[in-house]
Amino acid sequence: MLFKKSVIAAAITVLMAVTALAHHSHVQYDMTEYTHVEGIVAEVHWFNPHSWLYINTTSDDGEPAIWALEATGPGGLERNGITRDMIKVGDTISARCHQLQDGANGCLLGYLTGADGVERLWD
Repeated sequence: MLFKKSVIAAAITVLMAVTALAHHSHVQYDMTEYTHVEGIVAEVHWFNPHSWLYINTTSDDGEPAIWALEATGPGGLERNGITRDMIKVGDTISARCHQLQDGANGCLLGYLTGADGVERLWD
């Protein structure tokens, strides 16, 4: 009976690990290169498991565009030395990030340069 419970516990642990890995897949992003995006912060969301920034920018054809920038969660940002007061709505920022595979206006943040001019890791 103890052996059976141990096997069941091990199976549950493996399934949970596989689920966690699947959640953190970056398959939707082009991880082979960085895209550079500049704009004005419209929204900042400090959520778990991922934080989000939305910026107003201009597309290549001169039209207004909104980009969604995905970052790690608040705990990961804090471990990288990033605090909530470093980026505010209205700040002009630039980012190096991995754009969505389909070319849409979204990316996985790599590095972000805020109003202070310092580039910081956001993933």
